[in-house]
Amino acid sequence: MNRRATWLPALVALAVAVPLVIAGCSSGNSASTSSLTVEDYYNTDPGMTTWGNLLTKCGKAQGVTIKRNAVPGANLISKVLQQASSRTLPDVLMLDNPDLQQIAGSGALSPLSTYGITTDGYAKGVVQASTYQGQLYGLQPITNTIALYYNKDILAKAGVQPPKTWDELKVDAKKLTVGKQYGMAFSAINTYEGTWQFLPFMWTNGGDEKTVASAQNAQALQLWVDLVKDHSVSASAVNWAQADVNDQFKAGNAAMMVNGPWQQPVLDTTAGLHYGIVQIPTPKAGQTTVAPLGGETWTVPQTGDKNRQAAAAKFVTCLNSDANQLAIAKLTQTIPTKTAVAQQFAIQDPAMKTYVDLVPSLRARTGELGADWPKAATKIYTAVQAALAGGVPPMKALQQAQNG
Repeated sequence: MNRRATWLPALVALAVAVPLVIAGCSSGNSASTSSLTVEDYYNTDPGMTTWGNLLTKCGKAQGVTIKRNAVPGANLISKVLQQASSRTLPDVLMLDNPDLQQIAGSGALSPLSTYGITTDGYAKGVVQASTYQGQLYGLQPITNTIALYYNKDILAKAGVQPPKTWDELKVDAKKLTVGKQYGMAFSAINTYEGTWQFLPFMWTNGGDEKTVASAQNAQALQLWVDLVKDHSVSASAVNWAQADVNDQFKAGNAAMMVNGPWQQPVLDTTAGLHYGIVQIPTPKAGQTTVAPLGGETWTVPQTGDKNRQAAAAKFVTCLNSDANQLAIAKLTQTIPTKTAVAQQFAIQDPAMKTYVDLVPSLRARTGELGADWPKAATKIYTAVQAALAGGVPPMKALQQAQNG
């Protein structure tokens, strides 16, 4: 997801305990390519240390020294565009997957097909996210998304099973709302996080971002309005980021929440908390949630040095090997992007099975609109805010946002 640097200190130790597998990472670069510059946005720990170790090990396997530059996430895109203009791009560039369209459109990236890299075995959404105008420009070894977390003890005490449909969600959330305890928590903040959390409800109901003011999107927004109106969800949801939602859940102030696997290290160290994970409830029984594809994609910028670009492509291939996808997923509480590898991961880590099952249906946020996705994302969270905080009827809120 767009989570930038939200990992936990426990993962720093894991970076040492679980080595990056070097099988499949060939050496033998030309003498002129003894080092590679790598740029990413994990500039604070534990992500900075975790990814630093991973990159160094893959570099060693390839016989090159890695010179890394970690840039704050909010500054990365502007920096990359400046680097493209001044011809100072790094050899390997990591991007949040929704940002790839913009950077590829600027001409700053080299198509990976140039180096014989294919997308065999990858989930469809992963390929879509890293493709621009029919060309593959990046590959991501891991992904993440969101699901429904529930407090096993609270639900058991209330005699409630995890809801599977919207109707069940409304009934169960109301029943689980007692005193200061809300039935459910989600993030409806006026940032991309708010849109990210709303997408599974919108997409699974048949809505999309091409027509923000659609009946399907209005129905999904009405569900959120209903949950807030009957106090099953706190009105403070309009101010909560996903980390805030997790705080509410781990404190026992919410029986259920919408969140992602990066929160699990915190939950696992919370005394007395027993939780389960299921897919987000769907409009009708038997449906599979269409959830958003998170994670970062690794690219080869156009540096003008063909030897270095070829070496960078080998580095990207190394990070994306089957063995390394498994290793990285274990380290970072994420899911491999190759569907067969993801299934192996579910066997090794059963707690991640819900996420693994969602991988084939994960949707790229830029799949429909490409580089115009941020505009639609802004309209979506603006409509959500208007409906939940401003009391504007869902369809009217969506229309105002669409025309705004």
